[in-house]
Amino acid sequence: MHIGQVAARTELSLRTIRHYDEVGLVRPSARSQGGFRLYTEADVARLMVIRRMKPLGFTLEEMGELLAVTDRLDAGGAAAPEAAERERLLARLGRFERAAHERCEALRTQLSRAEEFAADLRRRAGQLTGDNA
Repeated sequence: MHIGQVAARTELSLRTIRHYDEVGLVRPSARSQGGFRLYTEADVARLMVIRRMKPLGFTLEEMGELLAVTDRLDAGGAAAPEAAERERLLARLGRFERAAHERCEALRTQLSRAEEFAADLRRRAGQLTGDNA
């Protein structure tokens, strides 16, 4: 699929998708004869991983590392990792999972504080305007 279709599906801007290509996070699987980027479902799945990591504050380097870990773990046949490497990769994946969980908890705390603030403002505005609803 073309980059516009990918942008619509992932809710990422064309510029962001191009940037991820430039930094090597998600390269299109092919190019058309005219040089246009062509993406597969696997490419879209990689972009979705990145999109989900971004609000949690993961760096581009960390995103690339996680993608490399999952690529190695998903490799089959002769490319499959040996047992020791697989254990190391699974441990790294576990660290990413824990970091994601911790960052989600921090965001929940921030959201709760923001909602309290919005409710305080709503109450204050109601008191000042005489609307106590």
